[in-house]
Amino acid sequence: MIAFLEGIVAKKGRTSVVVQTGGIGYELLMSETSLDALPLVGSEAHVVTYLSVTDAGISLYGFMSVEEEQLFRSLIAVSGIGPKMALAALSTFTPQELISAVTAEDVKAISRIPGVGKKTASRMVLELKGALPSEDASSEEGVQEENQVLKNAQDALLSMSFTKAEIEAAMSGAPADADEQALLQYALKRLG
Repeated sequence: MIAFLEGIVAKKGRTSVVVQTGGIGYELLMSETSLDALPLVGSEAHVVTYLSVTDAGISLYGFMSVEEEQLFRSLIAVSGIGPKMALAALSTFTPQELISAVTAEDVKAISRIPGVGKKTASRMVLELKGALPSEDASSEEGVQEENQVLKNAQDALLSMSFTKAEIEAAMSGAPADADEQALLQYALKRLG
């Protein structure tokens, strides 16, 4: 399987790009969003890929992010959605917009994808809802990560023989986006 290509953008078209690497030019079918994000012809590019082997032939699809490639895989797993329609979906919406539309069950918005009617849009919502990362899940993960960083910093201060009351007072007003080391430095300055 070809997971990604790194090489020179040799040619850009409306629906595909040719990436030259190791003396070989690979044609990649891409969404308009990814094509727009590609660097200029002659520039170096890193493209995540998906290799499709069917009775009709072999096709290589390219994406500018792993998230877009994973969403493409989820889309083609929906019955009635092929690679061309999945690329049309990714050309119409950014990955986050499409995930939001599916999560919100916005059949009308999803129906704006070329070739997708109300029935197919409803099937997409039904089959993809719960299978895609939601905005709530990603914000929940962020909160859990922040809580873990705070807990680790507090544990480190406890191991230095500070009391819980001292630690709470030292941590108040700490920057919300600080990493563990920054939190420790902040608290130690206030404790010192």
